[in-house]
Amino acid sequence: MKDLMQHQSVHVEEKPYKCTECNKLFRWKESLKRHQMIHTGEKPYECTECDKAFITNEKLTQHPKIHTGEKPYQCTECDKAFIRKSHLMKHHKIHTGEKPYQCTECDKAFITNGQLTQHQKTHTGEKLYACTECDKAFITNGELKRHQKIHTGEKPYKCTECDMAFNFSGDLKNHQKTHTGERSYQCTECDKAFIRNGDLKLHQKTHTGERSYQCTECDKSFIRNRELKQHQKIHTGEKPYQCSECDKSFIRNGALNQHQKIHTGEKPYKCTECDKALIRKSQLMEHQRVHTGEKSHQCTECDKAFRTNVQLKQHQKAHTGERPYQCTECDKTFISNRDLKRHQKVYTGERPYQCTECDKAFITNGELKRHQKVHTGERPYQCTECDKAFITNGELKQHQNIHTGKKPYERTECGKAFIKYRQLKQHQKVPTGGESV
Repeated sequence: MKDLMQHQSVHVEEKPYKCTECNKLFRWKESLKRHQMIHTGEKPYECTECDKAFITNEKLTQHPKIHTGEKPYQCTECDKAFIRKSHLMKHHKIHTGEKPYQCTECDKAFITNGQLTQHQKTHTGEKLYACTECDKAFITNGELKRHQKIHTGEKPYKCTECDMAFNFSGDLKNHQKTHTGERSYQCTECDKAFIRNGDLKLHQKTHTGERSYQCTECDKSFIRNRELKQHQKIHTGEKPYQCSECDKSFIRNGALNQHQKIHTGEKPYKCTECDKALIRKSQLMEHQRVHTGEKSHQCTECDKAFRTNVQLKQHQKAHTGERPYQCTECDKTFISNRDLKRHQKVYTGERPYQCTECDKAFITNGELKRHQKVHTGERPYQCTECDKAFITNGELKQHQNIHTGKKPYERTECGKAFIKYRQLKQHQKVPTGGESV
């Protein structure tokens, strides 16, 4: 009779047993007792192979399969196998696309009820699991445990291919795919593939244009919540990551790590086409486009194309007239902060880039490199129409105007046009209607 009454509570969704610690409700008294062990920390079922212990005997029975490697539940759709039948059933829903658990607050749906319950806490803001070492709190106990390893420094999962170690088994498995080259998650819109399903889902937002995380200070929005949080530090001015070698500080730890390579001289990313080495992988990928000639970022206002999205965004300001960076010494404004900083060196007299062959010094490293070609005699930019060669690509392009007859620099007052910019500047010194000297 008791079993019947318990079963009937499933249909009426009655949950009469309440936890006094967290207010969670349960259908059965046994479920409540098992749950209360989370609060007491009681784990009576201990593994004889390792130091792990469990709340239920069922979990202990499943656990030894980790030591034996036994995975008796095989998926018929792919080559994955699982320790528990419940894991296999959950995995099957990936193939069927079945997501029976729907959120009532938004349009998201989930494979398991547990995933839905966790998701609903993002709407309520409920974070029951607080860290005792810092003021952070988490939606799930698993997230708390992952976080606590930051404080303990514990990384028990070691890669056999390299010296990297990880907090969690899942992180190690994902890392090992970097050695095997396995990328199981393929984008249906382009040819990119990913190690993790989460990475694929984030990537797909670049095709859909979905940016769920909106900044309340400006009109920018982001694909990831962590990108929004990093962005918000621009508004607050917070730069918590300080360089120990100089006075620079950074919004992100990753940016600090990259910056420190300037001090160490480390340049791990080497170009296979030339002898150039770079600090960041993204810099290498950008540099390689110099060799391939690839310019995938096209301006919608004119026919210009650029190697990087950053270059395109800077160029687009030429069309909008936007020059947000104002010099405090004069009334000049600039498209980029970098241009402003370079300009400010005119007032400070700072010329940090010194030529080792002569006593000349320069404001930018680019100017120094260009100057050094005067000493080496290097002229890498060759005209295809004649035998002239030039130090810079800009000089070559101006020279090619002689062959094409193109005169891009025009004075608006009189309509005269010139091959070179300096010719226009020289002409502008003469009053309208006068003769150029």
